[in-house]
Amino acid sequence: MQPNFLYQDPSGIDRQIGIESMPIAAALIDASCALIVENVAFSALTTEFRAGSSSLMDSLHPDDRPLFLAALSSAFTGSIISNLEIRFGTTQAYATCLAALSSQVTDEGGLQALVQLTDISALKATIADLEINASRWNNALRSSLSGVWDQRFDGQLYYSDVWRELRGMAPEDPIPTTTEQWLEMVHPQDRERTLHCIARQNAGDPDYTVFQYRERHKDGHYIWIECRGACVEWDENGQPARITGTDTDVTARKEQEEWLERISRRLKLALDVSRIGVFETDFASGTSDWDDSMRRIFEVKKGDDIRIGEFWESKLHPDDRARTLAHVEKHISKLQPFTDDYRIIADDGSVRYIRSNSLPYIDHDGHLKMIGVNWDVSEDHRLRQELERAKTLAEARNAELEQTRATAEYSALHDYLTGLPNRRYLETKLDEWQKSKTNTFGRLAVLHVDLDRFKQINDTLGHSAGDAMLKHAASILRTNIRASDFVARIGGDEFVLLVAFDGKTKTLSQLADRIIAELSQPVTHDGHQCRFGASIGISHSDGDIIDPQQMLLNADIALYNAKNLGRNRHEFYSQGSRKILANHRRLSDDLLHALENNEIVPFYQLQFDARSRAVVGAECLARWQHPEHGLLAPDRFLPIAEEMSVLARIDGLILEKALVDFRQWRAMGLGIPKISVNVSAKRLNDPKLPQLLTDLDIEPGIVSFELLETVFLDSNDAVAMSNLAHLRHLGIDIEIDDFGTGHASIVGLLNLKPKTLKIDRQLIHKLPSSQEQRALAKSIIGIAKSLNIRVIAEGVETEDHVAILKRLGCHTLQGFGLAKPMDFIATTAFLAKGI
Repeated sequence: MQPNFLYQDPSGIDRQIGIESMPIAAALIDASCALIVENVAFSALTTEFRAGSSSLMDSLHPDDRPLFLAALSSAFTGSIISNLEIRFGTTQAYATCLAALSSQVTDEGGLQALVQLTDISALKATIADLEINASRWNNALRSSLSGVWDQRFDGQLYYSDVWRELRGMAPEDPIPTTTEQWLEMVHPQDRERTLHCIARQNAGDPDYTVFQYRERHKDGHYIWIECRGACVEWDENGQPARITGTDTDVTARKEQEEWLERISRRLKLALDVSRIGVFETDFASGTSDWDDSMRRIFEVKKGDDIRIGEFWESKLHPDDRARTLAHVEKHISKLQPFTDDYRIIADDGSVRYIRSNSLPYIDHDGHLKMIGVNWDVSEDHRLRQELERAKTLAEARNAELEQTRATAEYSALHDYLTGLPNRRYLETKLDEWQKSKTNTFGRLAVLHVDLDRFKQINDTLGHSAGDAMLKHAASILRTNIRASDFVARIGGDEFVLLVAFDGKTKTLSQLADRIIAELSQPVTHDGHQCRFGASIGISHSDGDIIDPQQMLLNADIALYNAKNLGRNRHEFYSQGSRKILANHRRLSDDLLHALENNEIVPFYQLQFDARSRAVVGAECLARWQHPEHGLLAPDRFLPIAEEMSVLARIDGLILEKALVDFRQWRAMGLGIPKISVNVSAKRLNDPKLPQLLTDLDIEPGIVSFELLETVFLDSNDAVAMSNLAHLRHLGIDIEIDDFGTGHASIVGLLNLKPKTLKIDRQLIHKLPSSQEQRALAKSIIGIAKSLNIRVIAEGVETEDHVAILKRLGCHTLQGFGLAKPMDFIATTAFLAKGI
């Protein structure tokens, strides 16, 4: 055994050193790893792992044995192995050492290896703890999305990956190297303040350990950065040498704060505007916190404390105190939100009405609390009382109006002379029949009756005789139909019957013949024998689905054929009646050409003040200057125009031409104060109407619109009502035409409140001889005056009409007895004559 190890010193001289004298753990082993000799330090380090074996290999950690054998093999080949990390022990307990291996040849020619060990177990444990701690801090910073920065004033800078990620920067992206470059990234509004915060942070000011600013993200938008930092090193002069800290993206938090602030501002504004008082009561402390509005409502000074059971309870009205306190106590005990209305006594002795909403709850400390709002509704209560009084008064007035309305409604649906339903009632009946799945009639037949030679009776014996014949005809028609059938007078001497159809045309023929026969019998009136006949056109449904308006048209075509074939007979509508329809279509085509060729012209019927007879206006009436048929009245072409949906176009054309004529009269010194033009419901429902009228530059007060179809007035059509409002804004007045014949209603007047209404000529004609009609006219004028509506009477034909209407309080008169409709030239001559 060689207790010494041979080595070569720096001068190249071979020397020996004793194992025992080596300062670190050392041992000699042979090629089989058996221990030859070891010093005390080596024995102390390895003994506990040997387990009785003299082989160093047995004391090594199993995983390190191949590594050690490989190193030993290299040492035996002449290599010097250093810094070999090996473990002694097992997987459960071991010591980590750094080993150095070198070899020598024995005197006998064998190989030995010197093994030197340095125990680094404590160092390894310390490094592991440091790595764990560093990992914890790194993970904590990364999970908190905080970017670390470290700035040394000698120019060394460190920015963590998270710091870059916050700004959208990649690891290779350059960092600004100067303050000026970095400031370009800071929001312009934050630069000055940020520089100040950094300076104070560097100076160690604790108030600036944390500050916030906006910095531009790589994508171009700004993010809010919360910077936390402090000086951790100072130089020999006490100046900052190293600043370190973290940056956190608080953009989401700032947006949330801004949202909360915005909501808070809105809530404050809402509370201020609404003058609602807010309170919070703490039953544990026995106090209630009131805001300024609460104190204003209850007249409490700002500094006074509000204690439960004292001030608020004392303000309650004596008649409300017990009920209110019981109501509050009941809901607090159940932690239920509640609403209440009660009265308080003000300092001046007056009574105020209060409404409250309250919410009792238990807070996080288990204390019973309640929050709520109060507001003074005294003014609302006063208004409600006034409304109740107004309602009572209105109901009384409405009862009177309802009676008048009932009379007017009956008149609106019935012919004043015969008492039969009128055209409007007929149209309503047809609409009901068409919409009802189980209609009154089942299959339907329409009989259009026109009295023959009736005009001759009127011309020779006068209107009284004609009226008597109409009543006689109505009586005959009434007695020849069943209770389930329907008869209406739709015009001067025209009637329509709606009768149940059993599918047998013979039944209809028998009915028509019976009516014609009875109407042909002579009738004595004032000693004169009157004879007239009737022509009847018949159409009927051929199936379950039928258009009643088309049936009316078919019956009218059949009536036309009956008259063409000699009168005093009946005809059924058939395919052979298409000739009439062809003529109808031809007239439709002509109407389109008329619009293109400027054949539709305005005629003017002047309107006169009932007292002074001065001209106060003119109604513009459409006429068709037909190249073949001459001048056509509206009844010849307006129904066709409506079918063709050009009625609104005609309305607009007449208005434009009338404005030109009006301005010419004004230039000539022939002043008509205003003109009125008809407007259809379809035109009134045109969304483009306001702009079209605005483009005409109509001077306010010179134009009125007469509504021809005003059924919509009871339904308040949104577009129409909007257009009516725009008309008023332009200074265009609204007039209701044909009032009293079913085209307008009392409800419509109440809703619309037009400037003027026109009593239909049918209600004016019999004024001199009919007390009933005078009473009806008086009622209409009275209703209009109560609503501050002016009244125009149409159909004024005699001085008796003028006198009666003047006495009844009618404002304006219009009719053939004063002036017939005239074209521009004739109207100009009439006006010039009156100067």
